[in-house]
Amino acid sequence: MIDKSAIVDQNAKIHSTVKIGPFSVIGPNVEIGENVTIHSHVNISGNTKIGKGNIFYPFASIGNEPQDLKYNGEKTFLQIGENNKFREYVTVNPGTVGGGGITKIGNNCLFMISSHIAHDCNVGNNVIIANNVPLGGHVIIENSVVIGGNSAVQQFTRIGEMAMIGGMTGVLHDVIPYGLSVGNRNYLQGLNLIGLRRANYENKDILGLSEAYKEIFATKNLTENLSKLNGAFKENPLVKNVIEFINKDKKRSICTPFSKE
Repeated sequence: MIDKSAIVDQNAKIHSTVKIGPFSVIGPNVEIGENVTIHSHVNISGNTKIGKGNIFYPFASIGNEPQDLKYNGEKTFLQIGENNKFREYVTVNPGTVGGGGITKIGNNCLFMISSHIAHDCNVGNNVIIANNVPLGGHVIIENSVVIGGNSAVQQFTRIGEMAMIGGMTGVLHDVIPYGLSVGNRNYLQGLNLIGLRRANYENKDILGLSEAYKEIFATKNLTENLSKLNGAFKENPLVKNVIEFINKDKKRSICTPFSKE
């Protein structure tokens, strides 16, 4: 059902089950899947593809041009998965040529009021981003991450699977999977042990990760510390994930317990 006051371009591809509220605007290159709800005063534009079951609340702005001075009208894209919630005043920008040309959002995420997903970000599944949190360009957020309110994530930063970021944290350093990070300039406070238990990981793997954490961050020389890990640690799937994250190509330094400023 499309409200008669909504403006929907005739070239937009809108599934018959989509609900569009009053005064919303849908651009010509937008594709929207089944059972999507768009409340009043939502703007969706650009080369934007939206999967099924998403909900957009009033004054969300989806697919408008990137906030990048280098952007010059190139054809870039925004891809949104399924069953996400975009609360009031959320903004999501498409990619840029310099960043691969696409911004991606996975499934089952919650973006709270006034959060911002910048150009070329890649957000996984089951992510929660609280009120007033901006993600800078090229940020990678892995699955099941939680970012507390009024935090800010610097461009090119990575946040690993099931990490938690405390409220009002300035994220300048990459956060390992399962890490807890806080601070005006973020440092590592420990591991998200409660989250791991709730996710039904085996106790032996959680205990192994806790022991490996002490070894990995025993000193500031992470490369040397990783080289000393024994084979038992490396067989632990949680530890393996952390090691792979640290060893990946990166733009930012790894957040450590020593990163306090």
